[in-house]
Amino acid sequence: MRKLLLFMAMFGLVRITAQNFEAFRFYDKQSRPVSPENMIQKLVGFDVVLLGEHHDNSINHWLEKRITEAIFDKKKGRVILGAEMFERDNQKPLNAYLDGKIEAKNLKDSVRLWNNYETDYRPLVDFARDKKIAFIATNVPRKYASQTSKQGITSLNALPADEKKWIAQLPVEVTLDTPGYKEMKSLMGDHVDEMKLMNFISAQAIKDATMAESILNNWQPGKVFIHVNGDYHSKQYGGIYWYLKKLKPELKVAVISVFESEQEDLKLPSKDVVPTDFNLVIPNDMTKTY
Repeated sequence: MRKLLLFMAMFGLVRITAQNFEAFRFYDKQSRPVSPENMIQKLVGFDVVLLGEHHDNSINHWLEKRITEAIFDKKKGRVILGAEMFERDNQKPLNAYLDGKIEAKNLKDSVRLWNNYETDYRPLVDFARDKKIAFIATNVPRKYASQTSKQGITSLNALPADEKKWIAQLPVEVTLDTPGYKEMKSLMGDHVDEMKLMNFISAQAIKDATMAESILNNWQPGKVFIHVNGDYHSKQYGGIYWYLKKLKPELKVAVISVFESEQEDLKLPSKDVVPTDFNLVIPNDMTKTY
């Protein structure tokens, strides 16, 4: 059998390589391959780690937990967790679950959970619960993002003070110079009304600015704040990263970006790619969670 396989391989009839079975690869900012162990060793030196993700990718979510566990071990528990998937006004019931005061069923009844919470985010929340570490609901309540998209960002000024506490401090700067927002404009095309376009981009900005402020308000010196968010919220050092640096320029922030590849060797794409501190490449046919 071995001779038959060797003969077939020589004539291209079968191809057996280790790369066929690779589920992911990491690259550094210079597009060089980096091992997970070396990446973790560097990440523990940052104040904030922005873990970009593709929301429906199973290996992405598995790696988030493994990265979190590794940083937790290296930092001897000095970590704080947070995620885009939880909104600021849900912090109280989330804390109740983390403190063991309510069970999972009660959390579902009191927090606006994403549809893929059970498979993709509960493992991280339960890790925080088991290890007794903070998990911060960083995002703006979706109704305010929706209001911004429809009525513009200045409409938030009319909100009462007890509602403004769920939003980043106003006014929030929105500029197309921010990485990602210019891309949003080009994707929407020139036929879109300018006001509608800016309202749409402002809705993204109010999320990014609120998450950045939430991270900064809860970060503590000597700890690593690990934040999970959609890749678009931090790709190319834009979004959350941009607002964090605007609020506190000296903060050491690492970004992990995500790319999907059709290539078996999972090379980092070379076209239209701005590598961040670390870059995860996963097969485009990886199992999706929804």
